Amino acid sequence: MPVLASASQVPDQTGRTVVITGASSGIGRAAAAALAGKGARVVLAVRDQDRGRAAAAAMSGEVEVRRLDLASLASVRQFADGVGHPVDVLINNAGTMTGRPQRTADGFELQFGTNHLGHFALTNLLLDRITGRVVTVSSSAHRSARVDFDDLNWERRPYRPFGGAYGQSKLANLLFTAELQRRLTAVGSPVIATSAHPGWAATGFRMTSGNRFLDAAMAVGTALLAHGPESGALPTLLATVGDVPAGSFAGPSRFGGVRGPAVLVDRSGAARDPDVAGQLWEASERLTGTRFPLAGGRPHPGRTSPPAARGRDRG
Repeated sequence: MPVLASASQVPDQTGRTVVITGASSGIGRAAAAALAGKGARVVLAVRDQDRGRAAAAAMSGEVEVRRLDLASLASVRQFADGVGHPVDVLINNAGTMTGRPQRTADGFELQFGTNHLGHFALTNLLLDRITGRVVTVSSSAHRSARVDFDDLNWERRPYRPFGGAYGQSKLANLLFTAELQRRLTAVGSPVIATSAHPGWAATGFRMTSGNRFLDAAMAVGTALLAHGPESGALPTLLATVGDVPAGSFAGPSRFGGVRGPAVLVDRSGAARDPDVAGQLWEASERLTGTRFPLAGGRPHPGRTSPPAARGRDRG
């Protein structure tokens, strides 16, 4: 089984280009620094360019900063249009967590729109230039979630920020990885899709459940149990450079996936459902207006046409 216990184990990356979203802080910044330090050309795709430039200044190697707001499909398209060179690896790392209902520029629930739909669109728009891997960062929060196709954007349900909306977006990340890999395999592409979760990492990314007592308990737990961003980035690095199979999921190896060296881990049964993955892909295509771009793509087995939209489509 592949194991990554330290970023020092990352092999030489000279000549490779990596695009990583949300790389101005946390595990994204740590992963970017590790890859740049090993010789990769790293593009920090960030919403706040000042923070991105500050992060880049602290890294060795060739690091470029470009603006990307995943909560805006216009920004995603603008970013993708500006990538005129091959990309060895796209790391879909950025994520958001909010304790109250918020919307993206296109009207999507913020967590679903940013964590899943923004990365879904970015991947499809860049896929014809990606030569190696698409790595998507999920969370152990996916285990308690389900995808509600009748209300993807939380327009009718009572809003549940953590176990509901955030968990749904992280489950969507894994379903996206599974369906992306199925499509890549179907067209004979050498590109593979992998995923990772950081465990319990103290990165400045604050989880808010909407319950102040639970939030206080989570803060105490973070102080006592969480590992830092460098350790939290190890699963991402394993999924990016490790000798891992297509469609694999990396995470910490100790204390039930909380921390420790990165290894391959299992995902929930819901995250392995091919029918839900296919249905989510079709819904995401309608919502973002983007499609799998590689020749020879085919619909999900057993489907001759996309199902009718369930819930309100936007974008």
